[in-house]
Amino acid sequence: MHRTALLVSTALFAALLSPTAVRAAADPAPVPVDRFEGEVPFAAQPAEGIFTWGSDADDPPALRLTDRTDAPEGEKVLTGTYDISGWGGFTHDYAATGPARDWSAHRGIRFWWEGRGDGRVIAFEIKDGGAHGEASELWTTSFTDDFTGWKQIEIPFTDFRYRTDYQPVGGIDHVLGLTQMWGYALTLPAGTRGDFALDGVELYGRADQSLRASVTTDAAVYPVDEGGTATVRVTLATTGSAPVDEPVTVTYETAGGTAEPGRDYTPATGTLTFPAGTASGTTRTIRVPTLKDRTAEAAETVPLRLTVNGAKAPAENPQVVVDAHGLPYLDGRLPVRKRVADLLSRMSLAEKAGQMTQAERGALTAPGDIAAYDLGSLLSGGGSTPTPNTPAAWAKMIDAFQLRARATRFQIPLIYGVDAVHGHNNLVGATVMPHNIGIGATRDPGLARRTGEVTAAEVRATGVPWDFAPCLCVTRDERWGRSYESFGEDPALVESMETVIQGLQGRADGRDLKDDDKVLATAKHFVGDGGTTYGSSTTGTYTIDQGVTEVTRQQLEAVHLAPYQEAVDRGVGTVMPSYSSLDLAGDGRGPVKMHARADMINGVLKGRMGFDGFVISDWAAIDQLPGDQASDVRTSVNAGLDMIMVPYAYKDFTRTLISEVTAGRISERRIDDAVSRILTQKFRLGLFEHPYADTTGAARIGSPAHRAVARQAAAESQVLLKNAGGVLPLRRNQKVYVAGSDADDIGNQTGGWTVTWQGASGDTTPGTTILDGMRKAGGDLTYSEDASAPLAGHDVGVVVVGETPYAEGVGDVGNGHDLELSPADRAAVDKVCAAMRCVVLIVSGRPQLIGDRLGAIDALVASWLPGTEGDGVADVLYGRRPFTGQLPVTWPRSEAQLPINVGDAAYDPQFPYGWGLTTLTKVPEGGTATLRALAAAARAAERAGTDAAGRALVTKARLIVQRKAGQDITAALAKPFAAADHLLLTGRYGAAVAKLEEAYRAG
Repeated sequence: MHRTALLVSTALFAALLSPTAVRAAADPAPVPVDRFEGEVPFAAQPAEGIFTWGSDADDPPALRLTDRTDAPEGEKVLTGTYDISGWGGFTHDYAATGPARDWSAHRGIRFWWEGRGDGRVIAFEIKDGGAHGEASELWTTSFTDDFTGWKQIEIPFTDFRYRTDYQPVGGIDHVLGLTQMWGYALTLPAGTRGDFALDGVELYGRADQSLRASVTTDAAVYPVDEGGTATVRVTLATTGSAPVDEPVTVTYETAGGTAEPGRDYTPATGTLTFPAGTASGTTRTIRVPTLKDRTAEAAETVPLRLTVNGAKAPAENPQVVVDAHGLPYLDGRLPVRKRVADLLSRMSLAEKAGQMTQAERGALTAPGDIAAYDLGSLLSGGGSTPTPNTPAAWAKMIDAFQLRARATRFQIPLIYGVDAVHGHNNLVGATVMPHNIGIGATRDPGLARRTGEVTAAEVRATGVPWDFAPCLCVTRDERWGRSYESFGEDPALVESMETVIQGLQGRADGRDLKDDDKVLATAKHFVGDGGTTYGSSTTGTYTIDQGVTEVTRQQLEAVHLAPYQEAVDRGVGTVMPSYSSLDLAGDGRGPVKMHARADMINGVLKGRMGFDGFVISDWAAIDQLPGDQASDVRTSVNAGLDMIMVPYAYKDFTRTLISEVTAGRISERRIDDAVSRILTQKFRLGLFEHPYADTTGAARIGSPAHRAVARQAAAESQVLLKNAGGVLPLRRNQKVYVAGSDADDIGNQTGGWTVTWQGASGDTTPGTTILDGMRKAGGDLTYSEDASAPLAGHDVGVVVVGETPYAEGVGDVGNGHDLELSPADRAAVDKVCAAMRCVVLIVSGRPQLIGDRLGAIDALVASWLPGTEGDGVADVLYGRRPFTGQLPVTWPRSEAQLPINVGDAAYDPQFPYGWGLTTLTKVPEGGTATLRALAAAARAAERAGTDAAGRALVTKARLIVQRKAGQDITAALAKPFAAADHLLLTGRYGAAVAKLEEAYRAG
């Protein structure tokens, strides 16, 4: 006898004997979702089917239908194996072309699971509303495999919660409607290999009113001035907005908390009734009066306990908070140092530990943890966004977090941080600037500052006061996946671009930080992250990122530390250490992780340089230190870290930090120093007076004025490397053939750190592609991405090729990436350049090896990653603006030359550092005599302190040298040419022209 038949027979017999048979008979019959007998195929959208997914190629599980004699239902079960390092699982989606299913008549969903008894937690989610299964709301719960053999898992729909860490397209209505369901999915546990068996997924039971009716409050926390009355609005909501069939009652009482009834507030009790027939959306009001006295006090809480009958209760009881008042730290007229000292003197060790803790917003196990752990900070990691991803949703999300902080004793506001590394790049529709490598190519400090101003204005308008930027790394090896985050390979160039700090923060004394268009900046990654040795990384499959920087102390000072003194002098508010290790020659320590280097953080940064802001760790970086968690915490905090980014481990971190201080292994003085630094920046930002988002500037996000700055930056970042026969600028009367993978791809054009951490190809955010810009410039264009359209009849070809997006070590050369064009890009270049005069634009975060094709290319442009404003690229292509960009890094002939940098003893690149042709400007005539005269004038300008004149004289000399050299760039020419640009950036104009004279003679 099959087990199914036995189960059915037993169930019928039990039903006949049961006194609840009448009630059970009213339940609808179970509705099969999956029987796994082959009725649902292995297929993906838009067809109905079961399909797998995962974070990389190894993570999707392997599935099959297996004959089993012990199958709970039918003959077959679904079996699978998995070995997941990131995340993975499988989904059953209903067909996108068919109607959604109505599950609202049922109590829940159930299925048979063959237990392994291993204690693993399996996430189970259902898909509600939206256009189809991959554009629906995800509602999730989980079950634990703590049994062996087959067991039927029953999950009431009331157990499902809206996913806050990830939604594929954003919220539909945040209500589990159950009337438009698209299927289910299982997320399997990561970390260890496993197998499973599943059978008989079905809907069961009869829905009760509490499934479709719920009671909510308009907030979880109700701050009120002492003596004021808190108004709590209680709302009845139903699925589909239908009136309730049965009465709903809400009994309430004030009880517990830190406020004293009769002294701090008047107790409130009672019952709210929503009779049968009450419409969805009906609201009742509870009022809690507070009482005023003359005593200065910290905040006090009044929990409001709600008991609900006939509907689903709120996820948590709300609480009224009598605001802190009368204490010196709340007095905005006092100096910041006095406010900090007063507040610090009142705080407990637990409250101080909370201020030193930063969690990822999606990792909060409960919103109330913000108050429970006195958290000082939250962040959005790359791609961690609200749903929908709009300015209003960002502000609403952050305000909700700030509201939770009001339930703490001293109501210390959160400081929320994001990686806005080239504009507010996590926000769809924001103005996305060129990445730093392109900004370095502009050689325009004023423009760098304006890009910072735009970024700050857009970030602060969404409620975010803190930006993890700029990166002050000095990139010394273009195999590094973060090369594009650097302004260039020369520390002098990096220093010159640090005007961006003023763009972000305003004046160096911090007086502008409270403004609604300024944010706290972060100098990162201290120190030497751009100098790691290829092959030294021990992080996963990374090859150079997070590796070891092997330098002498002199090299460290001259190359990697120099930009940080500039940042400190400019008043940068925070500094983030690097994941990388520092191996200083002769110190006898070997490689030591930067997060553990007290000599560099306490000694150099805070001591010698005088940095008075706070130091924030990188993402979970202390986990990379040797030793256990206690050792990690002790080592990093004693090394000088003030706030620790522990995205998912905030509970463990705070407990461990408190334990280490209690045991005397971290001094209370060190804790007080850290918390003082953090509080100082919060006061400077005006967060105590204005913790919530000021969205008055939200209308300017992505505005024409902001995009005009990004367009100028894109134009000035373009570096013209070759221009044989003056093929550029293009003329509007020319017939232009456009090809290449990056011509019409906003995702490739913006690169990594755009909407998501790694970025993505395709239409990821609003913007103008290079092709769009060329079309708007008025040219007569034919576009064919793969150059398959007929080539004849065109005057010139423009082939836009380059890299696809990546970020951090994922983009390291040797980690699935190289410096070569893709086969498709090479084919497009070859086809177009063989048929007509051609221009090749390379859209990339670093130089690409193009030497073998250089002879066939008439004009070559390094476009870097120009951001959302492709119009800026078209501006220089069509001569609306001149090409003025210069190489911020050396362009190598081959990968074997790497690393290659200005100042190297052996230096023979394809194009030297500082190279950049111009258009629309007549190149000065002259030779050696002219250069000598320019050198004399440059020395005079240097003595007189007239920097603009000195720079102009060096530029003239550079253009003369480039004109003579053409494409015959020898090592003898390249070395003094590159040195001249470094000298220019350090203000030695006479010496710069002298070097250019040397290059001229060599040419």
